[in-house]
Amino acid sequence: MKEERTDRTNRTVFAFDLDGTVTREETLPILAGELGLSEEMARLTRLTMDGHFAFSESFRLRFHILKEIPLATIQGIMDTVELDPLISEFIRERAEDCAIVTGNLDLWVEPILKKLGCRAFASQSAWDENEGLVLASIVDKGESVRALKKEADRVIAVGEGANDIPMFEAADIAVSYGGVHRPVEAAIAASDYMAKDAESLCRLLRML
Repeated sequence: MKEERTDRTNRTVFAFDLDGTVTREETLPILAGELGLSEEMARLTRLTMDGHFAFSESFRLRFHILKEIPLATIQGIMDTVELDPLISEFIRERAEDCAIVTGNLDLWVEPILKKLGCRAFASQSAWDENEGLVLASIVDKGESVRALKKEADRVIAVGEGANDIPMFEAADIAVSYGGVHRPVEAAIAASDYMAKDAESLCRLLRML
């Protein structure tokens, strides 16, 4: 059961997953292409989205693979990742009332976040003089939505993977989105609505 709050502020905040929701493709397989491992990374990413691997364990593995790529190269690639035009426009028009909630690394997705202009909850990185870029913490999507609920009347969450389920469970309204690939069955089961393309998603969000 979704928790009730008494601190209502008559405001709706939209929380979006990033990869495969706002972006038109998964970003980590694109990055892995620099190492000739795009197919392997895509397979691991898909298995994680389907819930066969815990996200935290999977992301730690993917991070240790991709950290060999220079940060400047990663950010340059991220800057070219295609965003869904309708969803990104929706976010930019409501930047103060939108948030990206992603397990992806803060410094990696920085170029995308700058384009969207909204705040973000992401896995955090730090710099170590000996090890270089290190993974400081992995985002808790449920906790991120609960933080948003402290300042808004409602939080509407949008995503498609198994790792989005904690976000769905914490939100007031959950929407599974299948614009890039079909949402996993567990995400569909945890959602209140399902949208199959960006046009219908944005129309639904405006109605809600």
